[in-house]
Amino acid sequence: MKKIAFTFVTMLTISLLQAQQIKIGDNAGTVTFEEYEPKSTLVVPGKTITRAKFPFIDVHNHQWEMNSKENLTKIITEMDKMNMGLMVNLSGRGFNQDEAKSTAGLVGMISAVKANNPTRFAIFTNIDFSKINEPNWTAKAVKMLEDDVKLHGAKGLKIYKSLGFSVKDNGKLVPVDDARIDPIWAKAGELGIPVLIHTADPASFWNPLNAQNERWLELKTHPGRKRDAAEGKDYSWEQLIEQQHNVFRKHPKTTFINAHMGWYPNNLAKLDSLMEAFPNMYAEIGAVIAELGRQPRMAKKFFEKRQDRILFGKDSWVPDEYQTYFRVLESEDEYFPYHKKYHAYWRMYGMGLSDEILKKVYYKNALKIIPGLDKSQFPK
Repeated sequence: MKKIAFTFVTMLTISLLQAQQIKIGDNAGTVTFEEYEPKSTLVVPGKTITRAKFPFIDVHNHQWEMNSKENLTKIITEMDKMNMGLMVNLSGRGFNQDEAKSTAGLVGMISAVKANNPTRFAIFTNIDFSKINEPNWTAKAVKMLEDDVKLHGAKGLKIYKSLGFSVKDNGKLVPVDDARIDPIWAKAGELGIPVLIHTADPASFWNPLNAQNERWLELKTHPGRKRDAAEGKDYSWEQLIEQQHNVFRKHPKTTFINAHMGWYPNNLAKLDSLMEAFPNMYAEIGAVIAELGRQPRMAKKFFEKRQDRILFGKDSWVPDEYQTYFRVLESEDEYFPYHKKYHAYWRMYGMGLSDEILKKVYYKNALKIIPGLDKSQFPK
């Protein structure tokens, strides 16, 4: 009898709960994870920072139309609003595989900058790996790099993530540490220019697309970012990172700027050990501020320790998004929103870096390793 009564009560409870759920559902409708964006009721001090405390250098930007005064003026208008003193355009040659056209594009941008705003921009050049299987490719690429720096005025070299992702030789992926590229790394060191290198993507892009994947929403909205190391289609994340580190290890006289903090912003203890192992490696914070903003105490300790080798970078040119960077770096605000839910569905917290460290991250470290920049517009 007791068992029957217990079963009845249990079923009644479940029925009532289901009815309640149906009622709520009827009133509110179905809300998906993508749509769920609750308004916080937390009341804490803090405010949006629209302008950096000090003029800063963005070492990770991509611009495609910098060949006229009109276009440069539009960019500078936005730069001035946020106190950006200098922008590094990493896409000097872009992705054009026609050598003559890519050279004309690079020269056109650098010429426009020199004629109109020589103190506000620096242009990096690029390497076309699509013809790596051709005879004398290495010698030609080294000569082009030297000409771009000595003759045309490029201030550094940017390596896209296509190296390791899509560059192939006879159908086989070319590794980041391919021996044919060694003379290029060495030449950059000889020329005294930094190499900003983007290798791989967040490790979660290689993981199964399921409820445990922290990047599930990003991969759902951007399915082309999913990687697959099965059957040799892609290198694994670990393979790509090791290939990159092999390059750092083999070329200690070349300065490397590891884009996106080397994809270790979520494991700063590991990144710290790498900076110890590779004194020629710097880290920039482009597109990973959300990782720093969810671990403000750990991140602040890391910035305090490695303050001489961290650079400011943003990556995508969306001026309003810089506000998140300023607030995470400068403030001690709590629980404020990030600007892209698919990057970070969590909230941000400020690190409250000191002025001394801010100056190094914002401009001093970049002035130290990128040759020929105008230092007069930045505080000492």
